Amino acid sequence: ANPAGLQLEGTNYYSVTANSGQPVLCDPGSDGTGGLVSNALEMSNVDLSSEFADMITTQRGFQANSRIITVSDTMLEELINLKR
Repeated sequence: ANPAGLQLEGTNYYSVTANSGQPVLCDPGSDGTGGLVSNALEMSNVDLSSEFADMITTQRGFQANSRIITVSDTMLEELINLKR
């Protein structure tokens, strides 16, 4: 089998190609394969503080853009009223 020959079908889905060969089935922990741990909880690999900081930055950007639209609308409304 050649893992580098797999075809990426999405963010975490791969399909078999002629370059990848057929899958090799083994028992966990044998023939150099990884182990399998029962009753274990896999922790998230997300840095929560970094994600919250990014979320706050994005929220501030959204608020600023929303304010720009509101001010532009007010200015256009006043311009139309001046013309009357």
